[in-house]
Amino acid sequence: MAYQRRRQHYYQRFRLMIPVFSAVAAALLVLFALLSFLAPSPVETDRMHRRRQHTSINVEADEAIEKPAFRIPSDGGKLGRDIWTSRNSEHFRGCSNSSNKFQKAQVITHPNRYLLIATSGGLNQQRTGITDAVVAARILNATLVVPKLDQRSFWKDSSNFSEIFDVDWFISSLSKDVKIIKQLPSKGRKPLSAYNMRVPRKCNERCYITRILPVLLKKHAVQLSKFDYRLANRLDTEYQKLRCRVNYHALKFTHPILAMGEKLVHWMRMRSKHYIALHLRFEPDMLAFSGCDYGGGEKEQKELGAIRRRWKTLHRSNPDRARRQGRCPLTPEEVGLMLRALGYGSDVHIYVASGEVYGGERTLAPLKELFPNYHSKETIATKEELQSFSSFSSRMAALDFIVCDESDVFVTNNNGNMAKILAGRRRYFGHKPTIRPNAKKLYRLFLNRSNMTWDVFASSVRNFQRGFMGEPKEVRPGRGGFHENPSTCICEDSTAKVEKISGHRKQGKDNTMKRNASNDEPDVDKESEWPEMDDDDDDQNDLADKDTFNETISDYDAMNFEDPDLEEIISD
Repeated sequence: MAYQRRRQHYYQRFRLMIPVFSAVAAALLVLFALLSFLAPSPVETDRMHRRRQHTSINVEADEAIEKPAFRIPSDGGKLGRDIWTSRNSEHFRGCSNSSNKFQKAQVITHPNRYLLIATSGGLNQQRTGITDAVVAARILNATLVVPKLDQRSFWKDSSNFSEIFDVDWFISSLSKDVKIIKQLPSKGRKPLSAYNMRVPRKCNERCYITRILPVLLKKHAVQLSKFDYRLANRLDTEYQKLRCRVNYHALKFTHPILAMGEKLVHWMRMRSKHYIALHLRFEPDMLAFSGCDYGGGEKEQKELGAIRRRWKTLHRSNPDRARRQGRCPLTPEEVGLMLRALGYGSDVHIYVASGEVYGGERTLAPLKELFPNYHSKETIATKEELQSFSSFSSRMAALDFIVCDESDVFVTNNNGNMAKILAGRRRYFGHKPTIRPNAKKLYRLFLNRSNMTWDVFASSVRNFQRGFMGEPKEVRPGRGGFHENPSTCICEDSTAKVEKISGHRKQGKDNTMKRNASNDEPDVDKESEWPEMDDDDDDQNDLADKDTFNETISDYDAMNFEDPDLEEIISD
């Protein structure tokens, strides 16, 4: 009974609360309608958001003005030195004449010994093969048949030797060193056939005598196929000087190539007294081979990954590790920043030798902003003028070779074949500046450049590049590849030797003078790059001294190639 009374009581109280709930709900509805009427439309809301965002950007910009900014000067700065020449280069000269002990070819050449060479790769890789082929023929006391150029490689060039090089000059200029003929003679009515074989990489004199000579004595004609880097880095002095006579004097381009190359150089000189030649090497295949990451995200990874999958022997690499080790080409922007830090202003004219640049104009834009006077053979010559060359990659490469060789400063973005050949050639002919980025050190600098002022950045670049500028005595004699550092063929005049000896005496008396010598920049960075390991035993002992000199190994030498197509990618 009590339960029923209590239930009825609660029911009556609930009935009394219903009007209150209704009144509150009605009030809320009225308030919501009022707010909806007064609120701005979605369009106006979007406009307000944009105004707030714009105001925020302006505030950030104002704050950025107050902070130390990474401002790049247009004039390159005043360094108090000539940026177009190498220091003390006037004391060094190329010297490759043979001694009286080096017998004439007519005396040492044996009859019925014919050596044929089939080169491989692009123009400059083939050039090393041709140079070494002459030396190999001399070691074997054989007659050399004019080498065959690779016409089936990645570069797909059908040119033969006489269409790239002046074959008659090649034969006559080397006539005292090696007997050279254009083709194998006939044996009776049939042409003499050659026995085809391979020779190990970096084969020395003894290797040729023990491996090739017995076959040559038996077969009379031997063709060595895929002939590139098949001769040891270190040889007897007379053979090294012969290498230089071939590479720097006997290998001369044909008249049409020389004439067009000289025109390109002339047109560059008309634009400016000095110019830089840059071998950019930022092609998709090169970047895929390097395995490096250039910040292009998933799109870049897919594109370069697809190229990498063409070669089964090219394993996946660690991009960060490759970058830290200095094995990645600099981006065009990084090359431009390096040059500006070294003192080259925005008015400098740059000739760029490059194939298809990955990313196209978008990638090149920062470099062109730093150096608006940007040229290539395609921009300074007409299609009609290049027509007889444009279908042949080796002839186009030869034009770039000439313009780069004649430049006041040559900049290479990797240590490939063209870089090595030109570095050696420029050392031989007067030590013209040849800049190779110290990518291992510059990597960390570029990574942190937003946290420093321009002056700090530029000073660090100049410090890291000491030893990478093509100066005399920059690389230890005998170290690195011979084609890159032909030290046997470079003579130092007596004046420089006397100055050096007296300098050592003064330094011995006062080490403080040594530290305060007339250098406008910090001490040379003594951390070596990758030391090149040769087949010679004494190279191992030399590694103990490697911290004093700058040494490099090319991407080519760093790999043990099994895939011929992969081998050709980094040939240039």
